[in-house]
Formats: sequence, structure tokens, C-alpha cells
Amino acid sequence: MTTMDINASQNVDEQPASGAGRAIRIWLLVVGLMIVVMILVGGATRLTDSGLSITEWKPIHGVIPPLNQDEWLEEFEKYKQIPEYQQINKGMSLDAFKTIYWWEWGHRLLGRAIGLVFAVPLAVFWWRGMIPGWLKPRLLLLLALGGMQGVIGWWMVTSGLVERTDVSQYRLAIHLTLAILILAYATWLYARLTPDWGREGPDTDSGLAGLILAVTLVQVFLGGLVAGLDAGLTFNTWPLMDGAFIPDGLWIMAPAWINHFENVLTVQFQHRMTAYLLLALVLWATVRAIAITSDRALRTGWVVLLLLTGLQAVTGIVTLLGQVPFDWALVHQGLGSLVVVSAVITLKIATHTRQAA
Repeated sequence: MTTMDINASQNVDEQPASGAGRAIRIWLLVVGLMIVVMILVGGATRLTDSGLSITEWKPIHGVIPPLNQDEWLEEFEKYKQIPEYQQINKGMSLDAFKTIYWWEWGHRLLGRAIGLVFAVPLAVFWWRGMIPGWLKPRLLLLLALGGMQGVIGWWMVTSGLVERTDVSQYRLAIHLTLAILILAYATWLYARLTPDWGREGPDTDSGLAGLILAVTLVQVFLGGLVAGLDAGLTFNTWPLMDGAFIPDGLWIMAPAWINHFENVLTVQFQHRMTAYLLLALVLWATVRAIAITSDRALRTGWVVLLLLTGLQAVTGIVTLLGQVPFDWALVHQGLGSLVVVSAVITLKIATHTRQAA
């Protein structure tokens, strides 16, 4: 969400009529749920090494998968031209190719479906005058971010089609982070359309809630780097890493800044450390809220966020110790989405004053 959103939210927003407001909230909720599913399918696509199976970007024609043997063989021949097949999957059977193809096709189809589910109701609500003025530019921004995500997704894929056998970790991290940002912004707009999600009394926790949300988003980006480098397949011990809490070799690459993005040891280490920082901040904020406020909504928001953050830390450890098993890795990624949603809602509760009945 933007600074303008947070500042404006100090006042009661102009709310749409009750029926229109309910319809818009349901619509945003459906879009948000689809984004969470999209993030999970994207994670599965990554874990199954399926992301490079479709080597062309056809936003319209690409909706139709291969329908006969000749079309399957044509797609397979295109895949055989890229380094991933030639260096890693040479000799792959057509049936094995179909498996990875369907993961990537499903991921792209879901992205298109989200675009339609967002754009068509937006046009209808706009035409019927159901959207309040303050919400219109924000919904257009959300639509633009969704379109940008599709472009960035293809930009990510192209990084693995010529010289690499996988996609760039930089582009993967950007793609994942933008998906989470879109989810966060959709959640924020949903929350602003729910005036009962507020608290009584002066604003005391919005700064801390905003900081925690920012750290959460940074952690998502770092998680994208871990995934892009397959860093979770190394140093599979906890709480020590390579035999120490702070391992040697964090700065062996030159220039030094590149270690943060390309040194597998450093990338995993900073993801661990940021997880500890985030958990400590949420624990402190929760204890503080319980101590200084009697507002039930605010207390509940922090407690739920603490529980989700704790679960996310546990699943991260299990995923690491198990060398990234498919099921646990997906649970970890899904919980990450829920942590972001919870952090946004907690920020909303901390920022807004509940509208009088």
C-alpha cells in the first residue's frame, strides 16, 4: 500500500452502498484467494523444475494446450533446444515432458484467469457506478500491477532459455515479491472496505506494524533468492549452519555486495537471520499490545500474526532439515502468503479508528 493510503486511512473512507460494498469485498476476496493459489502453483512449478517447459509467450493462443500427438512433439522439440534439456534432461521421455508442461501451463492459465476475474467485474462495477472515487485509481493500480506481473514472469523465463539451465534468482525473487505485493495491496483495499476492522482510541502501533510488514516483504524477496539458487538444498542443519551460528565464508565473493545475491551460504544465512528478526519483532509487538491496550481487535490481530509467524518459522526449519521436500516447501510458501495477509490486516487495525455505528 502507498503512503497516501496509510495517511488517508486515518479518516473514515467514503464507503460504497451496502450492497455494492459487499459485492466489491467478495470480489476482492476471491481475487486474493486466487493469488494465494497462484503463488502455490508457482512454487510447485519451481519445485518440479517445470518453469522452462513452455519456451514461448503467447498471451492469447497459449491458452490452448497441445491437442494431439503432433502438437506435443512440436512443443517437445522446442524444449529440446534450450540448455535445461541439453545439459540436465537430455533423454527425457515425452510423458515426463508432459508432466512439467502441465505445471507451467496451469500456472500461466491461472494467471490469465486472475486477470479476467479482476478486469471483468471491475468494468461492471465501474459502469454501474458502484465504486467510490477514492477506490477507482487504486483498483486501476492493482490492475496495472497484475499486467506487470505477467510481463515480469516472461522476463524471468527468458533468463533460462539461452545460456542458463534455470531462471535468474534475481528475476525469480522480483516475480515472487511482486506477487506478494499484489496480494498485500488487494488485502489492504479489502480491509479499507471493512470499516468494522478497526480499533478504538488513538493510533499507537501503526509504525511498528508498518515496520513488521516491511521486514516481511524483505523476507519474501530473500526467500525468492533462496529458491532461485536452490540454497535450501545446502547447509541442512539447524540451529548451526556449517557447524557455527555465524559460518565462515559469508564474504568470499568479490565485490562484497554480490554475496548477498549469489553466495549460497550468505543467501541462506540472511534468510535465517531475517526470520529471527521478524519473529522477535512480532513477539515484542504482541506482548506490548497485550500490556498497553485493552482493544480486542488489536490484540487479536497481533496474536494471530504471532501464531502464523511462528508456524512459518517451524515449517522453514522442517523444510531445511528435510532438504526441501515438496509438501513442506509448499506449506512454507503458503504460510508466507498468510503471514503477509495477517501483517496487512494488523496494520489496518492499528491505523484505523473503528467507524461509529
